[in-house]
Amino acid sequence: MNAAADPAITVIVPTFNERANVAELIARTAVALAGREAEILFVDDSSDGTIDEIVRVAASAPLPVRAIHRDRNIGGLGGAVAEGLIHAANDVCIVMDGDLQHPPELLTAMIDRFAQGGADVVAASRYIGGGDSGGLGTALRFGVSRAATWLTKAMFPRRLWRSTDPMTGYFLVDRSRIELSGLRPQGFKILLEILVRGGAGGELRVAEVPMTFGERRHGDSKATLRQGATFAMHLARLRFGKMGRFAVIGAIGAVANVGIMWALTHLGMDYVLAAVIGAAATIIGNFILQERFVFDDLRPEASSLWVRFAASVSFNGVEAALRIPVMALMVETWHISSVIATAISLVVAFFARFLFHALVVYAPRRRRDADAAGEPPVDTAAQRIIRAIDAEAMRPGEL
Repeated sequence: MNAAADPAITVIVPTFNERANVAELIARTAVALAGREAEILFVDDSSDGTIDEIVRVAASAPLPVRAIHRDRNIGGLGGAVAEGLIHAANDVCIVMDGDLQHPPELLTAMIDRFAQGGADVVAASRYIGGGDSGGLGTALRFGVSRAATWLTKAMFPRRLWRSTDPMTGYFLVDRSRIELSGLRPQGFKILLEILVRGGAGGELRVAEVPMTFGERRHGDSKATLRQGATFAMHLARLRFGKMGRFAVIGAIGAVANVGIMWALTHLGMDYVLAAVIGAAATIIGNFILQERFVFDDLRPEASSLWVRFAASVSFNGVEAALRIPVMALMVETWHISSVIATAISLVVAFFARFLFHALVVYAPRRRRDADAAGEPPVDTAAQRIIRAIDAEAMRPGEL
């Protein structure tokens, strides 16, 4: 066979405390790939000795087995997959979980479909004819999985219209067709990011094979409420860029503000004092969430934590103090309803807050140091604003 019909394969297996599954996974994968040029690359974030078990089993394995142990769990499972794609020996990579819910016997079907041509990605789908999602276990997990899939497809109808299961963690991808440097994985759903961001030459061509999702043999599910929150934030980032996550956090803060004020007034507190407490709690909470989910990549080059906190709180406080009088002025001058005036003021305030945080609070120290030293500016404030909007707000996977 020629190389196109029988490509060399790297199977990337991200592991997190999967020691009990290693020997069986390697054995079954070796059988499925017998006669092919292939390797298994584990990317391990474990603390249970999984890496030691990989080394032990690899010594007598019938195919090459390598392992990378990460001391820092950056990007979660998606980050582990991205690192595996960088270090894989072959361009054709297959990603599968280490918990044996992804049957290694399906590897042959995925490779054969890729060899037929016309696909950059071959995904193992639970939701096409012949597929089965029974391994999800409870009806609740099945419902959550389906709802997340529908939501994701609704947000990216063009990029995902050919995909029935963009949330699957079992897929083949031609590494040469994707921009590895452009991946910003968070949490579990690395295939979603690959499909949404597109390939090096445009949209990726997707094919699918049916998968029976197996039952978990050992260990517990890694899916948690925290992972769910990370997924929601990541989805907003893919769809809307940093501005989307900033908006989500703002909406959470608004709901929290109303809830705090309602609770305090029902306990007998004066509504003005309750509003002040609610606003203060919201401002602090928003800052914490922004640090973690919006501007995390900018923190290393920005000012110290306390300087960022002081700048953020000060701006939000001034904005809150000015917004209501401005809203009242619009009502009296333009004779519009207070609801419409409030909505307009909130939209303007949102953009002002985003731009202030992106351009001032999290501005690189070296840029401000150069300004203080009197060095010629690299660009104007207007150019920085345009660049921030373009880079952060207009970075969705689909426009």
